[in-house]
Amino acid sequence: MAKESVENTVHELRMKKGATQEDMAAAIGVTRQTVIAIERGNYVPSVLLAMKIARFFKTTVEDIFKIAS
Repeated sequence: MAKESVENTVHELRMKKGATQEDMAAAIGVTRQTVIAIERGNYVPSVLLAMKIARFFKTTVEDIFKIAS
């Protein structure tokens, strides 16, 4: 069975919004390093954090995060 991972569009959405990593980090209550890790796919956020990210972008969690196998 193939290992599953999570892909996201956080970087693209953040750039489209015109927000810096610092702006996003402050708005969702994490460090800039956490935003970097999420954008690079090195960190899969908790459900709560994913919901905060979705609220920041005014979209759904499903529109940001996808399961990739």
